[in-house]
Amino acid sequence: MGRLIKIGLLALALLNPLAASAAGDLSEADVKRLALEAILENPEIIMQAVAILRERDAAAKEKSIADTLSSQRELLERDPNAPVIGNPDGDVTIVEFFDYNCPYCKRAAPEIAALLENDKNVRVVYREWPILSAGSIFAARAALASRKQGKYAEFHEALMNLRGRADETSVLKVARELGMDLDQLRADMDAPEVAEHIATTANLTKQLGFTGTPSFVIGENLVPGFVDLEQITALVKEARDANR
Repeated sequence: MGRLIKIGLLALALLNPLAASAAGDLSEADVKRLALEAILENPEIIMQAVAILRERDAAAKEKSIADTLSSQRELLERDPNAPVIGNPDGDVTIVEFFDYNCPYCKRAAPEIAALLENDKNVRVVYREWPILSAGSIFAARAALASRKQGKYAEFHEALMNLRGRADETSVLKVARELGMDLDQLRADMDAPEVAEHIATTANLTKQLGFTGTPSFVIGENLVPGFVDLEQITALVKEARDANR
């Protein structure tokens, strides 16, 4: 039996023994025996078969992400329950998933601010994704609640510039310094739209395959991790050019 045929049968045997037997007009037992024989004769074949499986999984993941970007574009970019900064009518949208206790998110914040200063036609959608601690959850809920007092942008910036951990004590201290009504803030933290935003964010990150903060969606690009001004400017240009 040819080497390529053995590799193909091994891959099929790993994926679906019944399909392999049908493809080679062999019984399932024969396919398994030939696959084992191929491995013993040429051990490197197992790595090639694994590579086939990985390629299949990568292709499936890529398609799944593309489908998510297509089906969830409106929710990603136009969710009325997600804060927006920059130009609300901008021609390019950046969606950022972040945590107030993420050091890389804090490093990214001035890069985003510089981008918005340089490019007046960009809008940024913030998705609160509190995954690092209980303090992160408190901070995210407080930030989202601050919208009721018209303080989100200020509150967000202050929390990103916060030294030390974001927790109940430090977050309320920031709110107090911004002149916010703390009783109202606490009450608004329990509003259904706050819980809905965080739940929707978690669902989107799962569908997009994000595993940590910060993570960005810029046009058709998924960008996990920190990006500097040069990188994000190039990604915005790519998205803008694609829209023309």
